[in-house]
Amino acid sequence: MLTNTLAWIKAHPAKLLGAPLFLMMVASIFYTAGWGIFDDTLLRLGTFTLSCVILLYASMTRQERHWWARLIDLGLLLAVLAAAYRYFWVAEELETGLYELEMPDILMALAGLAVLGELMRRMIGLTLLLVCGLAACYALFGRELPGGLAHAGMDLAQMLTTVWYSFDGVFGSTLGVVTSTILIFILFGALLDALGVGVVLLKLSFRLTRHLPGGDAHAAVLASGLFGTISGSSVANVVGTGVITIPMIKKSGFSGRFAGAVEAAASSGGQLMPPIMGAVAFIMADVTGISYLNITLAALIPAIFYYASLFTFISTEAKRLGMKAQGKDAVEPLTRLEKLKGLAFVVPLGLIIVLMVQGSSPAQAGFWALIAAAALGVAVDPGLLKKPAQLWQMVVNGAKSAATIMVAVAAVGIIIAVMNATGLGLRFSEAIQMVAGDSLFVSLLLMAGGCLVLGMGMPTVPAYLVIILVMGPAVQALGVELIAAHLFVVYYAVLSAVTPPVALAAFAAAPIAQANPLRVSVTSLRLAVIGFLIPFAFVYQPSMLLINDSFSWGGLAMALLTTTAAILLVAAAFSARGLKQGLYLLAGFAVIAPLWWVQLLALALLPVLLLERKGQAGTTWQRLFCKQP
Repeated sequence: MLTNTLAWIKAHPAKLLGAPLFLMMVASIFYTAGWGIFDDTLLRLGTFTLSCVILLYASMTRQERHWWARLIDLGLLLAVLAAAYRYFWVAEELETGLYELEMPDILMALAGLAVLGELMRRMIGLTLLLVCGLAACYALFGRELPGGLAHAGMDLAQMLTTVWYSFDGVFGSTLGVVTSTILIFILFGALLDALGVGVVLLKLSFRLTRHLPGGDAHAAVLASGLFGTISGSSVANVVGTGVITIPMIKKSGFSGRFAGAVEAAASSGGQLMPPIMGAVAFIMADVTGISYLNITLAALIPAIFYYASLFTFISTEAKRLGMKAQGKDAVEPLTRLEKLKGLAFVVPLGLIIVLMVQGSSPAQAGFWALIAAAALGVAVDPGLLKKPAQLWQMVVNGAKSAATIMVAVAAVGIIIAVMNATGLGLRFSEAIQMVAGDSLFVSLLLMAGGCLVLGMGMPTVPAYLVIILVMGPAVQALGVELIAAHLFVVYYAVLSAVTPPVALAAFAAAPIAQANPLRVSVTSLRLAVIGFLIPFAFVYQPSMLLINDSFSWGGLAMALLTTTAAILLVAAAFSARGLKQGLYLLAGFAVIAPLWWVQLLALALLPVLLLERKGQAGTTWQRLFCKQP
């Protein structure tokens, strides 16, 4: 082992120099989850600064990086360190309430925000950077706007005090939740990936779905849902599992376009599936005050419906192509080692649920789950200890993933600070109420459209936070329950990853599938169509969420019936042609409608569909097994 380690160090000297940074990040996450917050200011500012340094160092040490680009990275690194140092000095003075920002304070704050902006551009994309830039411009120049958009006004010093030198902006409560709760689960996902659990889940999924026509596509859905709940990133999930699943789906007879769309839709839905739900469930618990366990319980039935719809649509496509189920011999069996490796996923996941039910905090549950996964991984495969490169890659991946989500959430802090300081969120709510009037349906449509537009190009967590702050109060004002309004936003924020023209998950799947990105995104949109209907279903039938005050068994039964009918009718539309296709599709949408008589008309088509399918099955049986004259 020592020889392997020395050889690896000799081959990667630059990585060795950055080792303390990655180890410091992992150690900080581990300590905070296990023993709690030692100093809130130090934790928030220190983790943010360390995240910036890690991302800049990783950029500097890339081999293809030009020397002038490395100089820019070095300058940015020094700037964020100087800004952090100045923050500590100013924060103490601001506590007295008698300190006004001086020019060095303003310059250092601008330097810190500039570094954050550049890392936003590199790691997240232009969308979030533009939204943050618009928020800053509104804070500074909003007083000049006409009518209700104008606010009292803020000068540069006031804005920087709010956005940078306080716990209202970049270092606000959302960043606190990420550092204290979410990062341990990011590390947990990186550990499972390093242990090879992803491959085990894929092989297990292939075995469980081998009896279904188009089994490889079903396996991709199952594996992406299982791993996606932990990964917290649609694009990362597509890239991680798609390199295996997409070629397998194509090999089974589906087109590259369909293969990429299946992976994109399934990977995006992982963040809707309990128990982990990526990172968004923890943020929602902090924003709403609803317990994490109740949020995951509320999300369970809608998530099952989403994945059931993917299975149904794949089966419909497989039947259209005349595919047959695979036999046992067509699936590679799990080895004994792989079965044991599966324990590193199942046991920690069960441990998380048990600990949370017993009253442990999410961070504490993640802490013990991480220890359990590491212990089981080494116990079943002691050879891992002889692979320093693989273990080190886990540390690096975990630290980089944690750093990236820190940058995203810190950026959202700018928007939150401006909206709270200027009252912009209330103005948006008033504008939506003016346009929609008393119509809940129109308000939901406006909210869904806003979610898709604002969510394009953004990870789920920042998209959710921005949208719920802007549009959430307007929908809640019309009587929508708190948990339903927040889950509504989460669904559309997640599904923006498969919505053209900026369908990040579909665009990530397209090169792997060797298909046109736009065609993949359109097909993934079709596959995920039930995901766009489910939020309307649980807003109008809140019993689907189980935990609401107006829960009733009759309401739950009606919700289950109408949503199941919607899946069957939309699936029938996929295989039909002409007028019948439009009729089934319209009925699938109508069965979720808030008007009872529209639902009944749509449900009346369901027996017709089932009888037609039964007749087709009978005709096929006769053709295959009965003698023809």
